[in-house]
Amino acid sequence: MDDNAPCHRSVLVDDFLETKNIQRMLWPANSPDLNPIELVWDMLGRQIAALSHPPSSVTELKRALQEAWNRLSPQLIHHLIASMVNRCAACLAVRGDHTPY
Repeated sequence: MDDNAPCHRSVLVDDFLETKNIQRMLWPANSPDLNPIELVWDMLGRQIAALSHPPSSVTELKRALQEAWNRLSPQLIHHLIASMVNRCAACLAVRGDHTPY
C-alpha cells in the first residue's frame, strides 16, 4: 500500500511489485483520512509544539519525540486501527473527497 503520491514511488519498487504480481490498492493520493500514521505524527507534532521550551537540537528533538511517543496510550493507537473500517467507508461514500475524520 502507498498513497499513490509520485514522490513516494520509484521505478525499483514498481518493478519489484510487477515481478511479484502485486497490485496496488486504489488509494486517494495524500489522504490523511486513510493513513493512521499521519494522525500519530500529528499528535506527536502537537505535543512537541506545546512544549514550553522547544527542542533546540536533533538530540533534544529525538528525546522529546520519544517522550511524546511514550505518552500516547495504547488505547488511542487501538482506536485509530479500529476506526479504519469507518474511515474507508466514509472515503468511499464521498468518492475520495473530504471526510469528517
